[in-house]
Amino acid sequence: MYEMKEISPEEIQQRLEKGEKLELIDVREDEEVEQGMIPHARHIRMNDIPEHLDAIDKEKETIFICRSGARSGNVCAYLQEKGYKVVNMAGGMLDYKGETKPKSTI
Repeated sequence: MYEMKEISPEEIQQRLEKGEKLELIDVREDEEVEQGMIPHARHIRMNDIPEHLDAIDKEKETIFICRSGARSGNVCAYLQEKGYKVVNMAGGMLDYKGETKPKSTI
């Protein structure tokens, strides 16, 4: 079992405000992301991840986001076993206080 890397919502917000380009994927369901997503995040529902592995760069660190951090943690565990560089956003969107924008698709 690997140690899962986590990042706080505050750290993501600070890094984005500094202009850092982060690889963000929101794994919530369609109706959840309609309430807003972190700018620059892509939306791939958790259950669709296995069919979209080609949309995730294995060489880049990718941060996964959900409502509370549980589903994104499951996605991270799955992808980590496949050799991806993944980070889970602890606390999820419930703890994210930064700017959000309407959903964008892959």
